[in-house]
Amino acid sequence: MEQQVNAGDNVAIHYVGRLEDETVFDSTEGRDPFRFEAGSKEVLPVVSGGVIGMQVGEQRTLEVPPAEGYGEHDPALIIEIPTERLPDGTGVGDMLKDDGPAPRTWVVKSVADETSTLDGNHPLAGHTLRFDIEVVDIG
Repeated sequence: MEQQVNAGDNVAIHYVGRLEDETVFDSTEGRDPFRFEAGSKEVLPVVSGGVIGMQVGEQRTLEVPPAEGYGEHDPALIIEIPTERLPDGTGVGDMLKDDGPAPRTWVVKSVADETSTLDGNHPLAGHTLRFDIEVVDIG
């Protein structure tokens, strides 16, 4: 019988991560496999636990609802600030780190003369994620 992934094993997978509309948001295609400890908290729990019992070469699709992924989209994390508080040269799409008591990365959504809009939600918040995975190595 072939070796199966057990909790605590170092496992390598290839994966494609997709949103509900099939948009690919991440993939190991053309890269080295992704390695992590099965059953650990290094990666999303659905993925970490989802490989347990799989064998090398086996493929599986894992679905991660928002509550088990990056959370629901929180409208309270979309804020407006005076544009003068932005670093010079900041533009739409730039990411700003807040090192305060609750560190967060903010994405600049709009820049105007008086106020600018920042979004503190993780880019994958509110999305159900689907990972097509293949175990390529155990150990």
